[in-house]
Amino acid sequence: MNITERPRVRVKGRSDNRALKNRILMVGCVLLLCAMLGVGFWHHYTLRSQPVATPGQPQEPILNVRTALVRANPGIISVRLPAITQAFAQANIFARASGYISQREVDIGSHIKAGQLLVAIAAPEVDHQIDQAEGTLASMRAALQQATANRDLAQDTFNRDSRLVQQGDLSQQVGDTDRLNLEAQNAAVAVAAANIQAQDAQLQVLRQQKAYLRVLAPFNGVVTQRNVDVGDLVQANAINGTFLFTVMQTDIIRIVVYVQQTEAFGVAPGIEAVLRVPEIPDRTFPGRVTRTANALQPDTRTLLTEIDVPNPDQELSPGLYCTVELRIPRKIPSLIVPSDAIIFNRSGLSIAVVEDGITRLRSVNVVRDFGATVEVDRGVKEGDQVILTPPIDLTDGRKVNIRPAPPGQLS
Repeated sequence: MNITERPRVRVKGRSDNRALKNRILMVGCVLLLCAMLGVGFWHHYTLRSQPVATPGQPQEPILNVRTALVRANPGIISVRLPAITQAFAQANIFARASGYISQREVDIGSHIKAGQLLVAIAAPEVDHQIDQAEGTLASMRAALQQATANRDLAQDTFNRDSRLVQQGDLSQQVGDTDRLNLEAQNAAVAVAAANIQAQDAQLQVLRQQKAYLRVLAPFNGVVTQRNVDVGDLVQANAINGTFLFTVMQTDIIRIVVYVQQTEAFGVAPGIEAVLRVPEIPDRTFPGRVTRTANALQPDTRTLLTEIDVPNPDQELSPGLYCTVELRIPRKIPSLIVPSDAIIFNRSGLSIAVVEDGITRLRSVNVVRDFGATVEVDRGVKEGDQVILTPPIDLTDGRKVNIRPAPPGQLS
């Protein structure tokens, strides 16, 4: 009996030790789980209690962002516009007297001076008409002298007979006859004087017609078109008069451009302009705005502007294609920001500005889009730091950390 009971005691002791180890292991796991739950609850409580303890701080984590500076456009707007050169003055010369071309002094390309003879027209009948008019005028002047003498005689007769009529030595009929004769002689003198005045005016017309036989240059310039030659018959007619020449004044070149409304507010006489011709790449031609229309075209919203460019060496010619650069003083503020900084949502366009590590959302108005940058006229100021590629859920007042720009890139 004693030999069989001992093995049972040993088996019971081993099972008790194993159960004890299992209980210790279970207790350790429970304690570890409780510790983990405690740490989780403590971390959650810390996050939940942080805004209560510090109400001014954001709940979100701090963002790392890249920024760029807002820069102001210069005070001068440089605007380039296509244009075509024109002569400062252009005149189409027509014949004012009929006849044959007897002399031609200029041709295409001839440089002329004001008052220089271009062509002479032969019209002998004009000289004959002038001689006839001068003879008629001389006859009328003689008739005036005769009428004046008759008037003086009638005046003397009337003066003498009027006293005799008053004394009764002559009848009243004689006095009336003398009076009416004097009035008739006065009228005859007036008619003769009027005829002389009309004939003199006619003679002046003929002499002016003779002056038109010599066609003179109206100003300094160059002949760009010739339509007549020696021996051609020309007609002086207001409807179908003969077209003789085209002359242009080219010592000053005129440019006509149309400036858009956004730049038109600064355009005024005296604004600097620079003319460039593609065929003369190594030279620029300075000029100035001389006049504007002072009103925008209603269909295009552009301002008609004229620019004068000095051309003393005649290097520029009318009809050239060119570009004109206007240097217009800026009248409205203009700021440049990167396109990546623009935020577009249901509220419109805005930009996130960093102030003391805090974001501030500001509404902006985009004036022009240059691709990588845009021009705005309100919402920001020069030197502001704007966030590049801001996240969609970025809110006003969020704390951010400015990340340094990569090497070689301006912030």
